[in-house]
Amino acid sequence: MTAPMEAARRVADAVLYEGYLLYPYRASAAKNRMRWQFGVLVPPNYPGEPSGSVTECLLEAPGEAQLDLRLRFLHVRSRTVEHEEDDGYWPVPKLTVGGRDYLSFDEATEREARTGLSLTHVTSGRRTIEVRVPGDRVIENIAGPGGERTGRIVCEHQQLDAEMRISAERLPGPYGLVRLRVEVENTAHWERADAPREEALRRSLVAAHLLIGVSGGAFVSLLDPPMWAEAAARQCRNENTWPVLVGEPGRRDVVLSSPIILYDHPAIAPESPGDLFDSTEIDELLTLRTLTLTEEEKREARVTDPRAAEILERAADLPPELLERLHGAIRHLEVPTRTTPEDDAVTVAGVRIARGSRVRLRPGHRRADAHDMFLAGRIARVEAVFLDVDGLRHLAVTLEDDPGSDLQREQGRFLYFAPDEVEPA
Repeated sequence: MTAPMEAARRVADAVLYEGYLLYPYRASAAKNRMRWQFGVLVPPNYPGEPSGSVTECLLEAPGEAQLDLRLRFLHVRSRTVEHEEDDGYWPVPKLTVGGRDYLSFDEATEREARTGLSLTHVTSGRRTIEVRVPGDRVIENIAGPGGERTGRIVCEHQQLDAEMRISAERLPGPYGLVRLRVEVENTAHWERADAPREEALRRSLVAAHLLIGVSGGAFVSLLDPPMWAEAAARQCRNENTWPVLVGEPGRRDVVLSSPIILYDHPAIAPESPGDLFDSTEIDELLTLRTLTLTEEEKREARVTDPRAAEILERAADLPPELLERLHGAIRHLEVPTRTTPEDDAVTVAGVRIARGSRVRLRPGHRRADAHDMFLAGRIARVEAVFLDVDGLRHLAVTLEDDPGSDLQREQGRFLYFAPDEVEPA
């Protein structure tokens, strides 16, 4: 499963770092003072946020199959700057030594817990995988221009404790359908319910998500299941997570269970030169805005986080031709075609509707625009019948009592309705 998993990793990394540090990438920015909003699994006794997630997905596996599960998350690493004084070291938000700034600001380290299991192993009973990440503490001294020690940076990971509980159930029917269930739970001991959130985050799984691979089977989309699997898909229960197929379109061997809503087979645009910690990406806007930061703002961003410094360097060094690529790209070019004259008609309630026909508008339930309610019952004139790329017909109409209909007709600006949204007038 190594190759499919690695192909999915770029999307999973975008999920992992969603919201890690937001533009303008400075510690002083208001939106970087309340960090890590997605996929946070706090200790069970800490209020207000979930301590666990549940993923349920479907796979076709008539025979034996092998599962590859990878729990991925960020482990918060506190970075505290301390100033040396006569009576010891004291934490400070910022320390400037020799023209260089040092900031107290939490970072994060990638973690991954991986396990492989046979499907038979988990259909016979629930399996529990313990996840233990030990703490550590590193101290870096800060020296002045003459080499004298003026302070230090204390970086610390606190211990993390969690569990993955994996089970599966074969569903009745001829399709070899299996419902797989993976529960992830933060099991850290925590007693201080009134502690600041930043302290609880240091014992939390941040941006937690699952990559689940299968060999000897295939996952079924929960967003667009085949008809025979629709009932089973509706019965899947997911809590604090959203499983989708991931990888090249058509592949069904890897699922990404994400803390943010995605569609099947999500992808990072090939034009994207690097992560901007915003998975809507908008690379061009963020890159151009980064280039407009003042020198003082860039200085603060560089010392806020090493990844922020990378963004600044990448934006400054981006060649014009690569920046131009960010302006936009056409993935698919499909132009709707008009029907041939002999087919330029549809039948509605036994009546042939063609160009020049008068119809009464009955906007359907598929429409989301509230203004469509004002069109209900209005009389319109059919200007053309069009056939779209999916083979569906649409009526281009103008309102009969609209004084601007002649201008709309000249400019080709019409209202469009499906045949089942009109009736002969």
